[in-house]
Amino acid sequence: MNISQAKQQIERSMRAYLAKDEFGAYRLPAARQRPVCLIGAPGIGKTAIMEQIAQELEVGFVSYSMTHHTRQSALGLPFIERKTYGGVEYDVSEYTMSEIIASVYDTMEATGRHEGILFLDEINCVSETLTPAMLQFLQYKVFGRHRVPDGWIVVTAGNPPEYNRTVHDFDMATWDRLKRIDVEPDYQAWRDYAVQTGVHPAVLTYLDIERGDFYRVETTVDGMSFVTARGWDDLSAVIKLYEEENLPVDDLLIGQYLQNADVAKRFSVYYDLFSKYRSDYRIDRILEGEADEETLARARAAGFDERVSFMGLLADAAIERVRGAATEEDAAAFTHEQLAQLRDAACAAGEDDVTDRAADAARELRAKEAAERAAGLLGDNKRLAYERATGLLERCVRDAQGAGLSFDDVKGRFGVVLDELDIRIGEASDALDAAFRFVEEAFGEGREMLLLVTDLSVNRHSMAFINDHGCERYFAHNAALLFDERGNDLADRIGKLDLNDEA
Repeated sequence: MNISQAKQQIERSMRAYLAKDEFGAYRLPAARQRPVCLIGAPGIGKTAIMEQIAQELEVGFVSYSMTHHTRQSALGLPFIERKTYGGVEYDVSEYTMSEIIASVYDTMEATGRHEGILFLDEINCVSETLTPAMLQFLQYKVFGRHRVPDGWIVVTAGNPPEYNRTVHDFDMATWDRLKRIDVEPDYQAWRDYAVQTGVHPAVLTYLDIERGDFYRVETTVDGMSFVTARGWDDLSAVIKLYEEENLPVDDLLIGQYLQNADVAKRFSVYYDLFSKYRSDYRIDRILEGEADEETLARARAAGFDERVSFMGLLADAAIERVRGAATEEDAAAFTHEQLAQLRDAACAAGEDDVTDRAADAARELRAKEAAERAAGLLGDNKRLAYERATGLLERCVRDAQGAGLSFDDVKGRFGVVLDELDIRIGEASDALDAAFRFVEEAFGEGREMLLLVTDLSVNRHSMAFINDHGCERYFAHNAALLFDERGNDLADRIGKLDLNDEA
C-alpha cells in the first residue's frame, strides 16, 4: 500500500486501541494491542506520517531510533535492592526505568497528554544484545520491569533487507505479534501530501512530468545512487529558503539532496526554466486581476510542458494566499477561545481589572507552546495560533502600563484583528477568482483548469476556505469536469514529456 493508505490504517488502529468501555477501561487489553510495524524503503515518509497523526489526533508523541540503543539504555541499569524473604535478607537485582519509558512519562508531564504514540524506528536493526528483549516488549509493551503507560500505542518501522545491511529478519513468533504494513513509494499519494504542505511548485511540476524520478534506488559501479521522497521534500524546503535569501539554487546544491547525477542534472535544467517562467508570467499580477493581453497570449501559445509549469506556479500562489487567510482564521478562532475563557474566569471572580489574569494566560500559553514544540507536536498552524493569541494578550498587558486592563479593552483589540482578517479573506477570495478567470480566458475548460481544480480540491486549507467563504467559479468548474476520464488523459500526456528536450 502507499503511505497515505498506511496512515489511514494506523489512524484506524489508534481509534480502536483507544476505545473505552462504559467504565473508562480500554476495551482491548494492552497484550492484544499489537504494535503496528511499517516496513518500507528509506525516505518514503514513515516518520513524517506518525508526526502528522499525533498532531491531528492531538496525542503525545515520542520517537526513538532503535539503532542507538544498547541493552542497558533500553532496559535500564541494574542496581542492588535489599529485600527480606521469610525473615532472611537478600541482595536482589533491580533495574532503573528505561530511558525510552521515562521519555514517555516526561512527555505526559510536559504536555498533559496521557495518550500517545511511542514510535520506534529501525526496529529490525536492534543490537544482538537487545534482540531477546524485543519479543517481550512487542507483546506486553514492557522494557525490563517497566511498562509503557496505558493509552500509549506502539508503532515501529524498519527497512527491507535490500536497503539496509544491518537488518535482522524477524522470526515467525515476532511477526505474529505485529500488525505488519508494507509501504511502497507512490507519487500520487506523496503529491497530495505535497500540495497540502506547500512543497515548492518547481518540485511538483517537475515530478508531474518526470514521475519516474520520484523514487529511484540504483547500484552502479560508483556505488549507491538514489532519490527519495525525503530528498525532494528537503530540497523543496531549502529552495524556498535560498530564494527568500536571494541565494543561487545551482546544480551543486541540488546534487546534495538528489543523489542521482542524472536526476539532479535534469532537475537543475528544469529549475532554471521554471524560474524563467515565473519571471515572465508575473503571477502576482494575475492574482491581482491585472494580467495583460501579452501574458494571456503567451499562455495560449505555450507548449504543454510550459503550461504544466505555469499552472504549478499559479495554483501554488493561489493556494498560498488562501492558506494564509485560512490559517489566520484558525488562529483567530483559537484566540477567541482563549479570550472567552479569560472573560468567564474574570466574571466568575467578579474582577473588572483582568491585567494579572491576562498575563497569567499568556505565560501559560507560552509554556504550553514550548512543551508541545519540544515533544514534536507543534505544527505550523498550531504554532501560529499560539503566537497570535499570546501576542494579543501580551500587547494588551504591556499597553495597560499599570492603568488597569478591562475585558472590553481586550475585546476591542481583538476586534481590530477581526477587521484585518476580513480584509485578508477578501483578498484571498479575489485572488482565487482572478486565477480562475485567467485560466478561463487563456485555456477555457481544458486540462489546465483540471490541474487548478484538482490542486485546490486536495488541499484542506483551500477546501475549508472555499466551503466557508464560497467560490462560484470553483464549484462551476468542479461540476463541469469529469475527473476520472480527464485526469487519466492528463497523466498520460504528462508522462510522455521529456525534459531533456528543453536542455
